[in-house]
Amino acid sequence: MATIAINKRATFDYEILEKYEAGLMLIGAEVKSIKSGRISLKESFVTIKGSELYLTNANIPKYAFAGNLPSYEPTRPRKLLVKKSESKSLIGKARTQGLTLIPLRVYTKKRLVKLEFALARGKKAYDKRSDMAKKDAKRKIERALKKR
Repeated sequence: MATIAINKRATFDYEILEKYEAGLMLIGAEVKSIKSGRISLKESFVTIKGSELYLTNANIPKYAFAGNLPSYEPTRPRKLLVKKSESKSLIGKARTQGLTLIPLRVYTKKRLVKLEFALARGKKAYDKRSDMAKKDAKRKIERALKKR
């Protein structure tokens, strides 16, 4: 498994409850572009349309050697390939409990491109501040121990 892209902002803005894995429905040039490391999960999210899940706003730029793709849209919604029972349970949890689905990372598994996404709850501002304070304290302790 080789990680291609990570959504670093996700763990800062959200409290991760459960992680899931899904395949992505892509066209050939997008697969080549992703495998060459050209994907951005910044500001992307998972949307629900009917009983299907879509990765929305993920930027996959046009593959340099793809030739002429006149109507290529880099931020188009891409369908997530998950089992029907799994998608129904995710949709139910997201709608009833007020949770969101956020992408965490994109990686390759053998020859396939996979997306790891999570069921998450948004953090409040005071939660973020306390997390930053804990992180700073941990860093100071590690530095003090390292100096000895």
